[in-house]
Amino acid sequence: MIYLVFGLVGTGVLFSILRLIKGPTLADRAVAVDTLNIIVIGIIALVALIEKNSLFLDIAIVYAILAFLETVVFARFVEGKHDS
Repeated sequence: MIYLVFGLVGTGVLFSILRLIKGPTLADRAVAVDTLNIIVIGIIALVALIEKNSLFLDIAIVYAILAFLETVVFARFVEGKHDS
């Protein structure tokens, strides 16, 4: 069962990386990076469940905060790029 879950998560990572590389617009790439961040947070939570170690959940929370800040900075960058 766990192999199926990680296989599906890996498929999601593959499609997200494909969109990151091939994305026609900058907004598509931003969404792909945000999707990758969400998937990584899910992977860390799955590892915490498998290992029965709550330290991984703390790591996932910190990563989620940093991913949110990355999204905000990237949105500001894209917003400023359209002004000129």
